[in-house]
Amino acid sequence: MAITKAQKKVMLDELDAILGASLNVTFVHFKGLTVGDTTTIRKQLRSNDVGYKVIKKTLLRHALERKKLQGVIPEMEGEVAIAYGADLVVPSGQVFSFIKGREEKLAIVGGVFDGVLKNQEEMNKIATIPGLQVLRGMFVNVINSPIQRFAIALGEIAKTK
Repeated sequence: MAITKAQKKVMLDELDAILGASLNVTFVHFKGLTVGDTTTIRKQLRSNDVGYKVIKKTLLRHALERKKLQGVIPEMEGEVAIAYGADLVVPSGQVFSFIKGREEKLAIVGGVFDGVLKNQEEMNKIATIPGLQVLRGMFVNVINSPIQRFAIALGEIAKTK
């Protein structure tokens, strides 16, 4: 069924709102995804405050051109969906974690990261960055490590005296 111009305008306005409010918009190519897999990815993303929407490529391309973002719009073939959210890393990270074992059905093909268009390779690198809580834990561990080693050394000295 063909989409009317009025429906396209509504979709385009919704896309403009998503692109304006999201720090990370990941373009996801999907093919042959089962209904169960689609439901699972939507639930997983929703639980992490990430939206997921199947979108027409021409409307997405038009919205990106209207936004006048830095970078080159990545090549998108086949069916495309977007995963978007207010966090810089979570949308692409969640999609990347869901892709494992489904590489023939899902792939990240690019995205918008903090207002800049990124290609597939760059978005895959961004997707592997740990989340903010994990990074905070790693930082605390780095800060705590010298103190812990010092306490162990003092304990060993106390045993000898």
